[in-house]
Amino acid sequence: MAVMNAPARRNIFVVGLDDFHLAQLRALPGPENYVFHALFTREEVKPCARFPVRRILIEGRERLAQFAGTVDAVVGFWDFPVSTILPLLRQARDLPGPTLESVLKCEHKYWSRLEQARVAPEHIPAFCAVNPFADDPLREVTLDFPFWIKPVKSVLSYLGFRINDAHDFRRAMEQIRREIDRFGEPFNHVLGHATLPPEVAGVDGNHCIAEALISEGRQCTLEGYAWQGAVRVYGAVDSLREGAAGSSFSRYQYPSTLPDGVQARMGEITDRVIRQVGYDCAPFNVEFYWDEATDRIWLLEINTRISKSHAPLFRMVDGCYHHQVMIDLGLGREPAMPHRQGEFACAAKFMVRRYQDARVVRMPTPGEITAVEAEFPGVVVQIEVAEGMLLSQLCYQDSYSYEVATLFVGAADNTELERTYTRVMERLPMEFEPVDEAQP
Repeated sequence: MAVMNAPARRNIFVVGLDDFHLAQLRALPGPENYVFHALFTREEVKPCARFPVRRILIEGRERLAQFAGTVDAVVGFWDFPVSTILPLLRQARDLPGPTLESVLKCEHKYWSRLEQARVAPEHIPAFCAVNPFADDPLREVTLDFPFWIKPVKSVLSYLGFRINDAHDFRRAMEQIRREIDRFGEPFNHVLGHATLPPEVAGVDGNHCIAEALISEGRQCTLEGYAWQGAVRVYGAVDSLREGAAGSSFSRYQYPSTLPDGVQARMGEITDRVIRQVGYDCAPFNVEFYWDEATDRIWLLEINTRISKSHAPLFRMVDGCYHHQVMIDLGLGREPAMPHRQGEFACAAKFMVRRYQDARVVRMPTPGEITAVEAEFPGVVVQIEVAEGMLLSQLCYQDSYSYEVATLFVGAADNTELERTYTRVMERLPMEFEPVDEAQP
């Protein structure tokens, strides 16, 4: 009798792999079918210093070329620089994925607004490009106060500011000029590999975009993918904010509680924009605001990746980390994602924040975290700081707060979700002292 050979395991190279996400990847269905390799670790692609884009591209291509087996997919779930360099790494191995230009039409905030304006002008705010190094940058702003200003490429609202008057603008420009090249220069290296239209070629990574304020409303993110020209949405996640002017996220909650009709309209806008930019064979998430008072929908931004923050929520509610979508597309096949087959009816990622710099005095020990996670099924605790450090030493925070911990919580309903979060926080000791009172 002939012996059937077992199918070869697929080699999946992950840009920015760490232990937390490796465990999620290994929990996907059919783990025996995959071998996950760290093309680069998280620390290599997300250092606190400058992003080594040039080195990653050179060494990444070399590592893939030197691999003895088959290279079946190159994937990533981090934002910049990972999301923007994946097309270049895949191109070297002729792997499926979106074009670099289609990715940049989403990731370059000014270019993205130009494309969105062509198919969904009623859903975007007024905007303009601003060169912070111009003799008088304020003269380039065509908007009235107040407005938002941010680099055309940044992460987690880094260097994003609400501008109420000329004084705010001058202060923001001072900081932006000092720090924008941290993202701008590596982003410019990626732009150098793309074919840019004239209206974008002069707006490089060291430029900003100013946008009119969007009416306050309920924020929601659609997770989806494009496959052979079709655009699919498989989940909607609410984003709740806190702090001054709702400047920082307090939690992501799945599934969304927005009306089905509103979610459907967001899906239709997503379809239009994703098709417009020519993005295909890859995952995305698109952020929206719904102004409940006027029933108006605003498009905030497009990200060319799955949201790693949402992954545990999909596992809790739908029964599978949505890394599955990323893997399927990376292998050149249509995704198979379960729906509402998880243990919980709803889930959330809570961000524990501080709004002033401080020294960390006490954080939960590994033993205390293990005990809490055992007491509350469905709870996962991640600590983002270490005792003795200053919060200002954290990398890639928004302009208004510091994220000191995250909690993933699953529950039967929204009431239980908030009750569990409160009870868990009562059991997690966290102590801080103001910087001006702390001893060096």
